[in-house]
Amino acid sequence: MTKLTLLTLAVLLCSSPPVNGGKVLVFPVDGSHWVNMNVIVEELHARGHEVTVLRPSDTWYIKPNSPHYKAITINSPAGFDKQNFGTYVMNTIKMRRYGSSLWSRLSLEYDLLQTFYQMGKQVLQMVENIFEDKEMMQSLRDAKYDLVLTDPTIGGGVLLGHRLGLPLVFNVRWTIQGEAHQAIAPSPLSYIPIPGTELTDRMTFMQRIENILYYIFTCFQIWYVDDPLYPPFVHRYFGKDVHYMELFQAADVWLMRNDFTFEFPRPTMPNIVYMSGFQCKPSKPLPTELEDFVQSSGEHGVIVMTLGTLVEHLPEDLTEDIAAAFAELPQKVIWRHKGKKPSTLGNNTLLLDWLPQNDLLGHPKTKVFVAHGGTNGMQEAIYHRVPLVGLPLMFDQQDNFFRMASRGVAKVLDIATVNKDIFLDALKEVLYKPSYREKMKELSSLHRDQPMKPLDRAIFWIEFVMRHKGAAHLRTESYKMSMIQYFSIDVLAFLLTIALILLTVLIYLVKFLWRSLLYRRKAKEE
Repeated sequence: MTKLTLLTLAVLLCSSPPVNGGKVLVFPVDGSHWVNMNVIVEELHARGHEVTVLRPSDTWYIKPNSPHYKAITINSPAGFDKQNFGTYVMNTIKMRRYGSSLWSRLSLEYDLLQTFYQMGKQVLQMVENIFEDKEMMQSLRDAKYDLVLTDPTIGGGVLLGHRLGLPLVFNVRWTIQGEAHQAIAPSPLSYIPIPGTELTDRMTFMQRIENILYYIFTCFQIWYVDDPLYPPFVHRYFGKDVHYMELFQAADVWLMRNDFTFEFPRPTMPNIVYMSGFQCKPSKPLPTELEDFVQSSGEHGVIVMTLGTLVEHLPEDLTEDIAAAFAELPQKVIWRHKGKKPSTLGNNTLLLDWLPQNDLLGHPKTKVFVAHGGTNGMQEAIYHRVPLVGLPLMFDQQDNFFRMASRGVAKVLDIATVNKDIFLDALKEVLYKPSYREKMKELSSLHRDQPMKPLDRAIFWIEFVMRHKGAAHLRTESYKMSMIQYFSIDVLAFLLTIALILLTVLIYLVKFLWRSLLYRRKAKEE
């Protein structure tokens, strides 16, 4: 080897950070949640860490074989049922679009609560099977994992992490009780809107009433779905004096799939690490045929439309209206659609069963993204500076799009009333009104202006927890306090009692002095 080659190798070795491979146990959530968890899994693997993923036998997305992780399949049905969720989505769309009785709507909401209840029940059954399998538990202990990485939308990973006595890191936006901040950070209802209310941090008196009423409704959902399931399980395995949410609140680091280009300003905590857009990356070249189609758009550019994995097609009349609207535009359209081909489909529209969303959004010819409002799609649109037309359907999608609309980067439509003309007008507004693209560029600039990439920040904190066996110094202990202690009601009561005692003594003293004074005057007069 030449001296130059040896010198080059020495420089590379010295400049490369040391890699101390850790062992990470991942307890993921199925569906789209796994898509972004897998980004972290792949990065951990790339940095020399050994990753093991626990998966139920009926999982929808999580593969049993991967070059990036070793899978442990639990013989328990605790995955997402794609068919049931797809049916629920279609029923929701039909009810909103064609109208229904109040009873039908309430029945649909009740069915959703029942679905979440059954999912929670299945997850706890899966965790119980793990806990009761002494051989498996011993093998998990013998593996000497450094931490558990989990999504607390379901509680399985939280329970397993505590049972194994391992540090906990969350890949989080939601817990089993709702938006994650509410579980750990101060969340005054006076200016922190409950997700789903479509309110900002500047609420009128009536909006604050609405916010509190919605909060009460979410408490009812927790009472119905979580409270019957988790306390008996937690009391059995962790003790009668343990509240199940304490196990969530005791996590070391919360990697939050959000940031303040999306979230309204609010209180936070030292162990919340914001990593919004961690899954975003520069676009890759498109397949040749797709690139040729995009280039054929000329100066007009391309519109991309996809409504997520659960919505493969829309009601036929709506599909016809959307296709007819697209046909009147000079832009080319790439539309993920697996249903019947619309009769109004124009020559400018390409239907695909699947499309490379990130690569299309990152293409310089993409002008508008028509989306359903999933968090991943919102963040990719921000990253690639593409304004939005929204057709939100369910869950947090309406709220996500409300936040985008409040920043002037999206036009949001109601699936119940949208037709050809409304859809076409929305597309033209976002395409030809410069403010949408300009404001999205500003939002993207704010999002990108960070000292390190969100994924690098997430991995740093995971490795930080590995190095220090946790991050207890960042974790508040306030969750161990009762509501009376947390709001200092006992202190106020004590001080009030003292004040009342002093006031009583003062009153008696004044009365005594007054009577003494009157007695002396009377004595002098006599």
